[in-house]
Amino acid sequence: MSQLRFKVVEEAFNRKPVKVEIPKEKSSEYYGKAVFNRQKMFEYLPKKTFEALTKAIDNKEPLSREIADSVAAGMKQWALDNGAKHYTHWFHPLTDGTAEKHDSFIEHDGKGGVVEEFTGKLLVQQEPDASSFPNGGIRNTFEARGYSAWDISSPAFIIHNTLCIPTIFIAYTGESLDYKTPLLRALNSVDKAGTAVAQYFDPNVKHVHSYLGWEQEYFLVDEALYSARPDLMLTGRTLMGHESAKNQQLEDHYFGAIPTRVDAFMLELETECHKLGIPAKTRHNEVAPNQFELAPIFEETNLANDHNLLLMSLIDDVARRHNFRALLHEKPFAGINGSGKHNNWSLGTDTGVLLFAPGKTPKQNLQFVTFVANVMAAIYKYNGLIKASISSATNAHRLGANEAPPAIISMFLGTQLSNILSAIEDSDEDVAISVEGKERYSMNLSQIPEIMVDNTDRNRTSPFAFTGNRFEFRAVGSSANCASAMIAINAAVAEQLTLFKKNVDAKLAAGQDLEHAIITEVRELIKMSKPIHFDGNGYSDEWKEEAAKRGLDCETSVPLIFDAYLDDKAVKMFENTNVFTKVELEARNEVKWETYTKKVQIEARVLGDLALNHVIPVATRYQSVLLDNVFKIKNLFPKEDGELIAKRDLEQIKKMEEHMLFIKDKVNEMVDARKVANKIETEREKAIAYHDNVFPLFDEIRYHIDKLELMVDDEIWPLPKYRELLFIR
Repeated sequence: MSQLRFKVVEEAFNRKPVKVEIPKEKSSEYYGKAVFNRQKMFEYLPKKTFEALTKAIDNKEPLSREIADSVAAGMKQWALDNGAKHYTHWFHPLTDGTAEKHDSFIEHDGKGGVVEEFTGKLLVQQEPDASSFPNGGIRNTFEARGYSAWDISSPAFIIHNTLCIPTIFIAYTGESLDYKTPLLRALNSVDKAGTAVAQYFDPNVKHVHSYLGWEQEYFLVDEALYSARPDLMLTGRTLMGHESAKNQQLEDHYFGAIPTRVDAFMLELETECHKLGIPAKTRHNEVAPNQFELAPIFEETNLANDHNLLLMSLIDDVARRHNFRALLHEKPFAGINGSGKHNNWSLGTDTGVLLFAPGKTPKQNLQFVTFVANVMAAIYKYNGLIKASISSATNAHRLGANEAPPAIISMFLGTQLSNILSAIEDSDEDVAISVEGKERYSMNLSQIPEIMVDNTDRNRTSPFAFTGNRFEFRAVGSSANCASAMIAINAAVAEQLTLFKKNVDAKLAAGQDLEHAIITEVRELIKMSKPIHFDGNGYSDEWKEEAAKRGLDCETSVPLIFDAYLDDKAVKMFENTNVFTKVELEARNEVKWETYTKKVQIEARVLGDLALNHVIPVATRYQSVLLDNVFKIKNLFPKEDGELIAKRDLEQIKKMEEHMLFIKDKVNEMVDARKVANKIETEREKAIAYHDNVFPLFDEIRYHIDKLELMVDDEIWPLPKYRELLFIR
């Protein structure tokens, strides 16, 4: 083992858990402590201001500047009382991360000193540089102006002594340059369309809300080992490394006892989440070694997405305090499970009804089937777009491997719901819809109570599965911004619901009664969207062939998958729902293609550097040791005996040379392919070139490096190995 590797592995092995200072109060007593929630609003705002603000939030109404000034005064006082020195507009640029520019509260007092000041003008709007963020050509360097604007529906919070105000981010010319703006537009659209349909069943419905419950998977690696792996530091994943003899094959890590160091980390992370109003509830070991998961109680989609992005920052921050590094890459290690961020999505009314939950009456069940059928139709029509919404250079490593769903969007419905839809489809008459609830199942063991069995199973190979009262979109990657998927789904469903209402209203105008009109239209949707319904094994080759026959999008090249955003049908849908203009879509695709290219380009550079400057020199050094050994053996023993004894070393030397020559040749080929690709002017064609000509060389080079890892003396191999990265506690 090399000196550096020995040192970092020993350091990781001997690491003790960090002592965590946990509040003595119950979680409920400090929950939301760092959030300007309604409780804080009521305490710090005048009654008139509080009522105006909450009314604007609940009814999605604009806020006057006078009220904004009053809110700013109360928010500033609360922030100062809690130790804040700065404020920032916190927004979501097209980087899958967050951004913030900090300003202090101070202003000149005219007497040589300063006063703390924060006005409605500063609260409502700021001006970040719009040309320095990914913008797809909407902004040039000499056209830098952009605006961030306060999102009143997501509460401000304090982190690191800074008041963070959630905002949208738009260009000077009005186009959105973030994820929050189109997400809010999509949520408004599905609210309007969903409410119109829900009012067929209950005229008292005023709003339909979109809900999201994400499940964040991640890996933890000891910081010392992480620092000794340039590929992890620069790309978030290991570009080389032979699999450990033991990985996840014993299935002993999933739901196993949480390691002591990790438990201390999780405890602090959960505490910080609760202070910031993130309803973290579930934590456990995931399937792969050193892989874990955190999941919250579901929330309104915009707030849930803000909380997920905040959590991603918290995970990194808390992990460092515990001498870990958190890996949010979708596939940091080959041969074991990658990490996703399952998006549990549902719709519900302001009257408290979940629209994907069966009811107790035929009318309630008709509403349930109506919304399910519309979702099926939307996902079917836009299955390529839905796939594009979760595609990236990093998620491409995960999809279709080790329990991740395949890169073909299909919907799992379960036996009972499938039977109900089939009955509606096959009948020419109106049918009374009944949905069975949970069944009781006895284990015939006196000490075990009866088990309540759900009316649907789970399908881990399905990208979009019905799971009882929601749909679980399993294809979202662990490093992604949930908004990307939520924008596409909510917008597509909004358009479909609008079309559904138009068709039902036309039937009503022709004299049909409401129930018959709805059932007739639902029946057509079920027939139309049958190709998206698949309850079988999504990993099978047979399904891939069947999916192609059904006309589903089976494209696997990420740059080509992105084309779905610019399909005429998708452009029209986004324009009709007021989510994106064509200019915004074109700009975002430019960003997507450029980001794909840069990520593959960085990995290629890192892989080439590691191969030529780390692996080859070490392998050559060990080769010299073997050659020296062969020379000594031949001189020590008689000729025939010496040659026989040295034969195995000579064979290994030859194999090592073959591996090294292949690596050198392929690295040179990779460099040449990059040079050719870099000369391509259009971002789309450049991304395609990187996908087709650069990326395929990675696995070829890695295969031979991993072979060398098994051949070179462990004492001189420079990089921490999988068995060390994955099993340190």
